Amino acid sequence: MKGVFSAPGDYIYFKSQVPLHKIPIGAKQWRYYDFGPKAVPPLICLPGTAGTADVYYKQIMSLSMKGYRVISVDIPRVWNHHEWVQSFEKFLDAIDVHYIHLYGTSLGGFLAQLFAQHRPRRVRSLILSNTFLETRHFSASMPWAPVVGWAPSFLLKRYVLTGIPNGPHEPFIADSVDFVVSQVETLSRDDLASRLTLTVDAAAVGSLLLSDSFITLIDTNDYCTIPQQLKDQVRERYPGARQAYLKSGGDFPFLSRPDEVNLHLQLHLRRVGLEARPDLVPGIPKGSGGGSSESSTSQNDERKGHDANGDGSSSAQNERRGDIDDILIEHSENSESPSTESQPPLAPENNDSNSESPLSESQLPLAPESTDSNSENPLTKSQPPLAPEITESDPEGPLSESQPPLPVEK
Repeated sequence: MKGVFSAPGDYIYFKSQVPLHKIPIGAKQWRYYDFGPKAVPPLICLPGTAGTADVYYKQIMSLSMKGYRVISVDIPRVWNHHEWVQSFEKFLDAIDVHYIHLYGTSLGGFLAQLFAQHRPRRVRSLILSNTFLETRHFSASMPWAPVVGWAPSFLLKRYVLTGIPNGPHEPFIADSVDFVVSQVETLSRDDLASRLTLTVDAAAVGSLLLSDSFITLIDTNDYCTIPQQLKDQVRERYPGARQAYLKSGGDFPFLSRPDEVNLHLQLHLRRVGLEARPDLVPGIPKGSGGGSSESSTSQNDERKGHDANGDGSSSAQNERRGDIDDILIEHSENSESPSTESQPPLAPENNDSNSESPLSESQLPLAPESTDSNSENPLTKSQPPLAPEITESDPEGPLSESQPPLPVEK
């Protein structure tokens, strides 16, 4: 891990564009981001033990620009799973959201399943990543679990950080680890104690009324804090769920592999029938400058171009939607190939389309022809190059082999 963390440029731009909301609900303080068209049922992102609402900033920026509403929340200070279900339901009522799609990683995935179990009418679909079904494994591996609520802050932070693999990582994974570590430093002792209590408190996910076809599992195949046997239990519980595997990404693929994760999120939302509303997305300038009117104008012009056919364009839009899954899947398969933009430009090819008689490989290049010369006369292989200009005495006759080249007229 790096000694000094520097916030990524796209995160700084995200903070300048997306406001952070803080609302008190009862004795709980909710901290969350809400971005995207309010007319669309939201995708709510729940982080793990070491995460905050900020860790999903790449999903917020990408999906909201495509017409989805994304809400990322901090897990509040709750001390048992029953309190979590009640508190989360009050939060949804406070922001006037009735039906949701849940995306949870690690502890967030476990809490998402519990809420779907106890409030099935409000959950339309689930996206689970590197998560588990019960807490027995974690309580057994933490001997001091009964006194976690009284542990000092430095001990809680050290326990959370030691669970994150610290070793030689590829750059994107190392950056994701550094970002999450910086977020852990912002958490208070009560925040960490509450989350660790939810991790070790005896609980298990029961049967869900939600069909497996409305569940997607996104797991990484490399190292992960969640043991493989716990992830296997989740796959066995939902055999009909769509399974997506990432070759790498570590514990935080939403940060280290955002393009692949966003791809699977889009595929899931389309598959469960959630339609995006790009027509409701205001023009947001791209780039850290913040106030570029040209970017906003180009985005608006692009949207107007798609809607130029008026009501008659609905059939064309439906045809494009029918092909979007194939396009996205093809993009996912080719995501690991090097970009063509990084390749050096090819050397320009010779253009022989204007000459009616092709030149052989050993033939010397022709000099510029006069306007009065006849381009249809073929040249022999042994012929020397012509001078830039020739006389008009014999424009049609071919030059003999013994004839010397004509002098250049000045």
